[in-house]
Amino acid sequence: MNKKFNLAIIMSCFMVCGLFMTGLAGAAEKPIIIRVAHIEAEDRSTHKSLLKFKEYVEKESNGRLDVQIFPNGLLGGDKESIEGVELGTVQMSLPAVSVLASYDEKFGLLDMPFLFKSEEAIFNALDNEIGQDYDKTLDKLGFHNLGYNYNGPRCLSNNTRPINEPADLKGLKIRVMQSPVFIDMFNALGANPTPMSFGEIFTGLQQGTVTGQENAPSLTYASRFYEVQKYYSITNHTFSIMAILMNKDFFNDLPADLQEIMTRGADEYLIKYQRGLESSETADYIKLLADAGMEITYITPENHQKFVEAVQPVYTKNKPKIGEELFTIVEKYNK
Repeated sequence: MNKKFNLAIIMSCFMVCGLFMTGLAGAAEKPIIIRVAHIEAEDRSTHKSLLKFKEYVEKESNGRLDVQIFPNGLLGGDKESIEGVELGTVQMSLPAVSVLASYDEKFGLLDMPFLFKSEEAIFNALDNEIGQDYDKTLDKLGFHNLGYNYNGPRCLSNNTRPINEPADLKGLKIRVMQSPVFIDMFNALGANPTPMSFGEIFTGLQQGTVTGQENAPSLTYASRFYEVQKYYSITNHTFSIMAILMNKDFFNDLPADLQEIMTRGADEYLIKYQRGLESSETADYIKLLADAGMEITYITPENHQKFVEAVQPVYTKNKPKIGEELFTIVEKYNK
């Protein structure tokens, strides 16, 4: 009788232990959620590349990672999403580098008008010395950066008149990002720069709070600004760049193999694939804007030089703040 009783106790212990271990296994198999925030529409290169990134990461991790994408500013604008990454409520965000200037003035370098001569020059700088310098700064701020992707060449739209030269901007109220360099730029060009979050632009244009805005052809079209804007000028005053930010502690706490998967996936899809897609679509989006009724203005070489000369005070004011050494590095990549 005692033997049977003891056997029953032993069997019960085995069953309890088995259930406990099963519970642990189930807990271990629960995927790690990565919430990704960005402000753009689903038909943009940013979102398309994130879908490929999600597919790659989830497959390579055998389901251990679960990438959840929140487009269209669902989790707030760039500023809010960066703050979310800081707090850990969002694990990953793709904000405009311009917004990071509020953390360190050196990020204003990429906002400097007509600084880089080509997309290739800015990509090479970001993949090497400029990007490495930025990554170190971001690390100190509590971010792990996976690289830099592309949001196209920034151009001007407005409702008043075609913009051919700086004089045409006089008095126009232009929405700009919350970047000191952008504010200085449009002041130098004779406009009235008005900082405003991205999600407020359409309504601001519709209600006349601002007269115009400046974004790449792809984003201008995807955001349907052509519905509330008449003129679009191909100024290409800057190349818009986004960082691929993660919460540093979150990334460092991932197992090494998952860190590697995230890094490879970002390099392949959020950088190489995304940049190629965005660059190849620029001309198509300009045509789509024209087909939608916008009047397209191309800047002549003579008028381009007028823009370059008009913004020289921006360099005088901001070079010391940003760091002369960074401008010296840029010169190397412009050759």
